[in-house]
Amino acid sequence: MAKLLYSVSMSLDGFIAGPKGDMSWLTGHLGPNPEIDALVGDIGALLVGNRTFGGDDPHRGDAEKEGKAFGGGWDGPQFVLTHNPPAAPVPGVTFVGDLDSAVAQAKEAAGEKYVNVLGADVARQCLDAGVLDEILTIIVPVLLGDGVRLFDRPGGDNVRLERIHLSEVPHATNLWLRVVH
Repeated sequence: MAKLLYSVSMSLDGFIAGPKGDMSWLTGHLGPNPEIDALVGDIGALLVGNRTFGGDDPHRGDAEKEGKAFGGGWDGPQFVLTHNPPAAPVPGVTFVGDLDSAVAQAKEAAGEKYVNVLGADVARQCLDAGVLDEILTIIVPVLLGDGVRLFDRPGGDNVRLERIHLSEVPHATNLWLRVVH
């Protein structure tokens, strides 16, 4: 059965996007990362938040990579959690109105591979619902000072994590964790 993995790049001060979801901060920090290259082949489906789906792109301006998952390195079924789907269908994208249905559909589509969660709010919802299995945080050596936090859970409870793997490349440190249920 598919596992839910939240993979995300984060500044050292805990932000995954700048103010108003700005992802341009990440552009200068993208580069080869064997951990991510290996992961991409293990992803069977994406579970994406609506803000992330329609949001800023660190590959903006690069015609080959802009608007594509993992800069075009991955292609497959995407499930966008939203209460406001677009009027026109989007090829390869299913819009789902509730978390339980979105998780079930994404897991079915992923088969034995990962469902990769994209978007801070969807990741938080998955964590709170007890369905998030793993977190891969690519820690980038920069301080953003403000923006969208990795997990924003004021008043939330203590969530125990177990380190699976730690690796590094010149431009990032990869920290892979399992959520202890």
